[in-house]
Amino acid sequence: MYKFVVTTVIAFAVLSACSTVDKPNAVTASSTPISSVAFETYSAEEFYKTTSVYGSSINHSSDAVLVSNDASGIFNAYRVPVDGGPAKQLTFSTKESIFVASWFPNDERFLFSADKGGDELDHLYVQQLDGSQLDLTPGEGLKALMLSWHENDRSFFVATNERDPKFFDVYQYNADDYSRELVFKNDSGFNVESVSPNGRFIALSKTHSNSNSDLYLVDLQLTMAKPTLITQHSGDVSYYVHTFSKNNKQLLYATDEFGEFNQAWAYDLDTSKSTLNYKADWDVSFSYFSKDGRYQIIGVNADAQTQLIIKDLKTQSELKLPVLPSGDLSGVNFSNDSKSMVFYLNSDTSPSNLYVHTLGSDSITRLTNSGNPIIKEQNLVTGEVVRFKSFDGIDIPAILYKPKQASMINKVPALVFIHGGPGGQSRKGYSAMIQHLVNNGYAIIMINNRGSSGYGKTFFHLDDKRHGEDDLQDVVYNKKYLQTLDWVDAEKIGVMGGSYGGYLTMAAMTFTDEFKVGINIFGVTNWVRTLESIPPYWESFRKSLYDELGDPATDKERLHRISPVFFGEKVNNPVLVVQGVNDPRVLKIESDEMVEAIRSGGTYVDYLLFDDEGHGFSKKNNRISASNKYLEFLDAYLLKTSK
Repeated sequence: MYKFVVTTVIAFAVLSACSTVDKPNAVTASSTPISSVAFETYSAEEFYKTTSVYGSSINHSSDAVLVSNDASGIFNAYRVPVDGGPAKQLTFSTKESIFVASWFPNDERFLFSADKGGDELDHLYVQQLDGSQLDLTPGEGLKALMLSWHENDRSFFVATNERDPKFFDVYQYNADDYSRELVFKNDSGFNVESVSPNGRFIALSKTHSNSNSDLYLVDLQLTMAKPTLITQHSGDVSYYVHTFSKNNKQLLYATDEFGEFNQAWAYDLDTSKSTLNYKADWDVSFSYFSKDGRYQIIGVNADAQTQLIIKDLKTQSELKLPVLPSGDLSGVNFSNDSKSMVFYLNSDTSPSNLYVHTLGSDSITRLTNSGNPIIKEQNLVTGEVVRFKSFDGIDIPAILYKPKQASMINKVPALVFIHGGPGGQSRKGYSAMIQHLVNNGYAIIMINNRGSSGYGKTFFHLDDKRHGEDDLQDVVYNKKYLQTLDWVDAEKIGVMGGSYGGYLTMAAMTFTDEFKVGINIFGVTNWVRTLESIPPYWESFRKSLYDELGDPATDKERLHRISPVFFGEKVNNPVLVVQGVNDPRVLKIESDEMVEAIRSGGTYVDYLLFDDEGHGFSKKNNRISASNKYLEFLDAYLLKTSK
């Protein structure tokens, strides 16, 4: 299902928080003693000496992993040996972040994607053995993505909207000379989901509304290959594709047809029958297989935290792993022969690190050191999942971070942090932004207001065409919950968020007087303009977007009414607005107008612009600058405000 922000988790790990502190030990948010327990606070620069790592493709000889990390200041490609040796930098971009996709199956070439300045128009590139780079999807204004490799290792599949900006076609590329063939021409607004390992089938989805969709199959062996519906149903049911089985016999997909949460089902390509594959008391978020098909990796979104299950399909039992360091497992990938596996471990107090495990042994080797050794985990904070009642009695989940400084005699200021979306989710896991603010004395509660994913389809749809109304009341009642905590300064509560969270932040500052400050990070403020100017490649889920938010052709009055930019003079408390100049989702003019509207009412507003960023920050120096600005603003306008 479409979510208005590309990947919430990536967007906010990138939008890190802020701090500059002089004293290294036992620093408090006020002059009141709080505890005999010493702890340290850290600056933004120290927090961003951590390294973000992405990717887990294992090469043909099973001796190295392909990753992207931002050790150079922006994301570049690295070769990480599985014997624990030093990583080797493979790309040396200084301008655009490089995100790896895959090694080639039989040599050290690799595929990666990159856009220009955050414009989200990703091209697919290959880095060849001599280090030269070739754009496999040249042209202007197009967007492309790697789909998968053919099981014969001689070709791979790519989706691109170069022919028609609204829809993605599928091409099969030759791995030797990069020649290509159009294998599926998408003239009917399908979403391209997956290609079977043997290249025979393409799985497609069709979005009817934000609660109703279908899956289709195209058999490329047929002369006149046309999409065939495989999810005949009545009523509102949603489906999305997980993957094809490695033996080309099944398509795994998710559906909420049988309850509140998504279950994993398997469609038999020979019999056209579906059977239950896996279910839980939460959403089954993803499922995929090892390269040889022996292991199935299943992810369950359990109360904003991923539970990972690895099934050995040969023994029909769960894979037994040795005792691991604390943290959540993610990014699991197996070598071609499944004799070894790599994975990431991540926790609230430790950034993701890559490990390798030899199956059938107790051998575990840590391959990366992502954290800054100066920052001690005991000085950071683990979030607690809490719930509170909103205005209508609905339970609203949230993740609460209590600073070490906080106590009954040393009450701290607090921030309601709102995730992107609409329909995103705040989740457990390391965030330099959150930890930095908490470390410097600000309580953070990451709200999962109604409309958030992960809590069942009823909860997800509670805010349909109620944005800026019922979800805003959840934010207000989250403040009321904070005021019940005896270690929170009830008179010093602000609100912040990015993208859709930035919108709700501005709505809270414009349409209520509940919050002392607001930090709007690339937030939508003019829904009429935003929905009238969506990128052409969102066409396949335009209807779903309008079902959730409203159609500007028919709901213009309501969209105008909930758009803060038209009422900015009503803002009474200080605001910080952050914007990327190249943002294709929230145009710079939108933030320009919001800033001017606030100033027209005489209220203080600070405006932070980044010339080389889009919808989120990919460059480390920019994240540091933003983090310092957040703390500077909060210290001046929240911490030091009189009661």
